[in-house]
Amino acid sequence: MNPKFDELKNRLMEIYDLTRAGAVLEWDQETMMPPRGGQARAEQLATLARLSHEKFTSPEIARLLDGLRSYEASLLYDSDEASLIRVARRDYEKMSPVPAELTAEMTRTAAIAREAWVEARKQSDFKMFLPHLEKIIVLKHRYIDCFHPTGNVYDILLDDYERDMKTTEVKQIFEALKAELVPLIAAINSRADMVDNRCLYGHFPADKQRELCLDIVTRFGFNTDSWRLDPTVHPFTTSFAIDDIRITTHYYEDFISAAIFGCMHECGHGLYDNGSDPVLERTLLCGGASLAWHESQSRLWENLVGRNHAFWKYFYPKLQAAFPNQFKNVEMETFYRAINKVQPSLIRMEADEATYGLHIILRFELEQEILQGKLRLQDLPEAWNAKMKAYLGVDVPDDAHGVLQDTHWAWGSFGYFPTYSLGNIIGAQLWEKILTDIPDLYTQFEHGEFSVLREWLCGHLYKYGRKFTPQELRQRILGGPIDVGPFIRSLKHKYNEIYGT
Repeated sequence: MNPKFDELKNRLMEIYDLTRAGAVLEWDQETMMPPRGGQARAEQLATLARLSHEKFTSPEIARLLDGLRSYEASLLYDSDEASLIRVARRDYEKMSPVPAELTAEMTRTAAIAREAWVEARKQSDFKMFLPHLEKIIVLKHRYIDCFHPTGNVYDILLDDYERDMKTTEVKQIFEALKAELVPLIAAINSRADMVDNRCLYGHFPADKQRELCLDIVTRFGFNTDSWRLDPTVHPFTTSFAIDDIRITTHYYEDFISAAIFGCMHECGHGLYDNGSDPVLERTLLCGGASLAWHESQSRLWENLVGRNHAFWKYFYPKLQAAFPNQFKNVEMETFYRAINKVQPSLIRMEADEATYGLHIILRFELEQEILQGKLRLQDLPEAWNAKMKAYLGVDVPDDAHGVLQDTHWAWGSFGYFPTYSLGNIIGAQLWEKILTDIPDLYTQFEHGEFSVLREWLCGHLYKYGRKFTPQELRQRILGGPIDVGPFIRSLKHKYNEIYGT
């Protein structure tokens, strides 16, 4: 083994441990921390962020990366060693122009803003959150200024979540998506009364919801030795190690779908992280290749598995047993149609598969307008409400159901939202390949069997972690670029069966 490589790997492991310690504190803030702990937690997170940034951008790391070029060239491209050097060099190049103190300040501000967002959402008052968002945007511009100018300032933030993706590419994909979604949604809306979803509303005790959710995700791959499921305001997933996966959900006792499909969504993220090759543990290669690939898994398990007719042939009797008063007289077909009802709605996380993309396009456009200085932050609620009316025909009653519904901007995650729709598209591309390779997949679902699907995904995607770029993975697994065709075909097939469109 090369001594320089050993030194690099050991240094990177220390940095990885620091970032995972920060993730533990963030998870605790979202799930367990008492409200008055926010200020101290912000300082703790800022300290860890500064230390890990300083260690990663140190002259020692630069020296090692430079000294390992010939060693890297002697290795197979796919090897773990070459991949670690390659990914570390790319991460170093992205992080080194950014001052450590700026990283710390962005982390501190986001942690404080998150607490302000929770209270503002509770009060449905955007003005309470506005000063924090203003500071976040100032810091985002300072961050953008650390890099050479690009054709679009948004490119730099998008690259943080989807490596090498350009805003122009996303626009082209979203235009193709919108061109298909708008007429499809219009055709379905003309037959809206064909599906009744009233069975999804009623009284559903949170403890019973949790039992059902655990039953579902355990079938997917969740196990109590390596995973946790906890409640939170806005569901998320984080992992501290390959065998330490934390997923969360939110229980609404008057609406059954949110927690169930939220758990499936977050379990998809967890399965991706849990599926990394164990040899990648405590390295930069552990985890997903990008956020679009990660969201391809959350959306795949939530929608392509969880909203599938075959899935509910197995799980619907369990749902009826958990909530007999609500579902004993409801046919499975009625329930299946209800969970797939297309209906423009206020909340992104509860949106159906067809209208969901419009929620993402709305956020994508607003983020660009904010960062380009075309939209004043104080005007954001009005702009949000106008786009909701224009794209979805929905009137927003208050800030909590509008501009304050997502936590992403509180955490400073500008550039993240597009990856949800990109993930939907990639997931559908994967699904066509999976059905070719596993022709009896739906029969397996009918018997509550999901291990073959999980193993296929581990073998083709999960085990590689970050070894390959998003583009390389698309070429290796899908054989080409992002294509909206499979996603649209999937929607049209499903909704033709339900609505006769």
